[in-house]
Amino acid sequence: MNAPAFGGVPGRVYQSRAVRWGIIIGAAAMVAMGLVLLFLLTQATNNRELYERNYARLFVLNVVVAGLLVGVILWMVIRLALRLRRGKFGSRLLVKLAAIFALVGFVPGLLIYVVSYQFVSRSIESWFDVKVEGALVAGLSLGRTTLDTLSNELSSKTRTAATQLSGNTDSGAALSLERLAEQLGASDIVLWSSSGKMIASAGKSRYDINPERPSVQQLRLARNQGVVAQAEGVEEGAPGGAGTARIKVLALVPSPRIGLRDEPRFLQVTEPIPAALVANAVAVQVANREYQERALGRDGLRRMYIGTLTLSLFLAVFGAILLAVVLGNQLARPLLLLAEGVKQVAAGDLTPKMALQGRDELGGLTRSFADMTRQLADARKAVETSMVQLDGARANLQTILDNLTAGVIVLDADGVVISSNPGATRILRAPLAAFEGRPLAGIPGLDAFAGSVLAQFESFLGERLQHGLDHWQQSFELNAPSQGMPKDAITLVARGALLPDNTRLLVFDDISEIVSAQRAQAWGEVARRLAHEIKNPLTPIQLSAERLEMKLASKLAEPDQAMLSKSVKTIVDQVDAMKRLVNEFRDYARLPAAELHPLDLNALVMDVLHLYGNGTGDEGSPIRVELDADSPLIRGDAQQLRQVIHNLLQNAQDATDARKGEGEDGGVRIRTQWVKSSGRVRLSVMDHGTGFPEHILKRAFEPYVTTKARGTGLGLAVVKKIADEHGARVDISNRVSDGVVCGAQVSLSFAMDITPAA
Repeated sequence: MNAPAFGGVPGRVYQSRAVRWGIIIGAAAMVAMGLVLLFLLTQATNNRELYERNYARLFVLNVVVAGLLVGVILWMVIRLALRLRRGKFGSRLLVKLAAIFALVGFVPGLLIYVVSYQFVSRSIESWFDVKVEGALVAGLSLGRTTLDTLSNELSSKTRTAATQLSGNTDSGAALSLERLAEQLGASDIVLWSSSGKMIASAGKSRYDINPERPSVQQLRLARNQGVVAQAEGVEEGAPGGAGTARIKVLALVPSPRIGLRDEPRFLQVTEPIPAALVANAVAVQVANREYQERALGRDGLRRMYIGTLTLSLFLAVFGAILLAVVLGNQLARPLLLLAEGVKQVAAGDLTPKMALQGRDELGGLTRSFADMTRQLADARKAVETSMVQLDGARANLQTILDNLTAGVIVLDADGVVISSNPGATRILRAPLAAFEGRPLAGIPGLDAFAGSVLAQFESFLGERLQHGLDHWQQSFELNAPSQGMPKDAITLVARGALLPDNTRLLVFDDISEIVSAQRAQAWGEVARRLAHEIKNPLTPIQLSAERLEMKLASKLAEPDQAMLSKSVKTIVDQVDAMKRLVNEFRDYARLPAAELHPLDLNALVMDVLHLYGNGTGDEGSPIRVELDADSPLIRGDAQQLRQVIHNLLQNAQDATDARKGEGEDGGVRIRTQWVKSSGRVRLSVMDHGTGFPEHILKRAFEPYVTTKARGTGLGLAVVKKIADEHGARVDISNRVSDGVVCGAQVSLSFAMDITPAA
């Protein structure tokens, strides 16, 4: 088993090593016991005692090992069952692999066991067949018969030889024995006395210092029976010990004299048995003995072989199951690592994954998967970094768009609003955010503007490739009716371009104030020229008229003199009126630049009100004053702001006085207010007149726009110009109460003075 490449625990590495060494030791023990069993099984036929002596120990050892294997297998099965019950990932795969390997090891082993069992049973039965037993018995009988025949023949020859020696004396017996040895082909001939004393010999006994004497019993039998035959060395005979087996015949030598004092003699003839005969006889005898012994232990032999096969089967099966679980785990572990890693990756977990260091393909696959996961994690980190940067850039862009004074709208090819910025809502005065996903033409009041914009885009797309254009630019007038003055005229300059995703970008700005400023500048130039061209002839005209009256008054009659005086007065009055008009034009055109200094607006208002009798209304409608004591200093030009306040109060009184005949006399109200949220001081002048008509309200600050019959329309124009010089915002509106216009209000908003104190 392999330790993980990373993310592992040292204890897990040690556990893997312990399991690996345990498997190696267990496998070695099983192989050793299998070899011992095989050895004992092969030696069981020739060395049954060795097998039986060690079989009990080996059986106990096998049982112990088998028990340990069963315990390990049960432990693994319980672990697999628990994993399967808990629904742990990969349990079914591990069970399937273990079952496959177990079947692969168990089924062939069981088949071999059944075949071996039948073979051993039938082989053992065939060993103890009746024919085999009969052949062994016949062989033993044949050997005995052959030995008896040889013994009888030698006994007959020995009796005949003993008869030939009956007349020989003891001293001449030696020569006779030599001759008999040659005749009989015996290896040894000895003549014994009745007391067991050797009288004469021929052959090997001649050289023996202490030759083997016949026993008393043998001598007695020879005396009683006349001859005794005995085969010696047949039991100890073997192929390697030929010549040791022999037949001894002891015969009584007849005595020619009859007397009580004659001592009987015995002739002993020894003849060797052929080695082949001895070997065959011994082999048959041994085979028969072993056959009989095994025939008696037939059931034990069968149990011995079957037991050995059973033990071998148990070892093989348990080993196969154990190896099945271990090998299944070995094969399943990389797959489980991969499957678990894929599951984690699918869930978005790209943390470093475990990998095996094995040299096989599965180990390489786990390492490749770990590398791939790391690369994915790096790629995702890079993407997240890019997304953060993109979100930051988008947020910056959105912040820029939100703070742009220009309006920005993104449209699709059909003119549907995709997105817009607050500037567009402010300029078009329509809730564009609420209309996202809907056509621009569907916004109330913008259908004409939308049609013109789409037409510009169509024309631009048609000419873009031909002329190499990258944008179009056009000015628009919104809410402009066909007749009369506009209700809410807005002058826009719009610019359109095509975005990379084939959407359409529309950028526009409100240039109404610029147009108004241009008009004011144009009126200033006109006023300057008019003041120059008109003022020069006015003085000569006035002087000429006064001179005519002076020269002609005394020369005319009373009626003509009165008419002359009246005409001259009319000329002089009109010249004065024209001078005042020219002076107003001159003042508007030559208004000096404002010199801004810290200024108390409340004090300036009270200073101006002294000209109006402190607001008592002695020469006009009363003026009510509401001054905010918390108002800070502002930066302004006292002289110019004095003119602004005077113009506003004069217009308010004129408007209020014009409505006195209708029973309305609410007076004029001037108010200052400190607005902390915006950091500005607001000056407001309110009247109780009839208000401004709608067509005048939107152009009230342009020169020559007035509701007075004899007004020049320069009062509010001067106010607007001075407000611009001070960086103040100026607003004009009608005051409405219960749906009825009850007057007008003009407000100026000044920035507070932030000059540090000296």
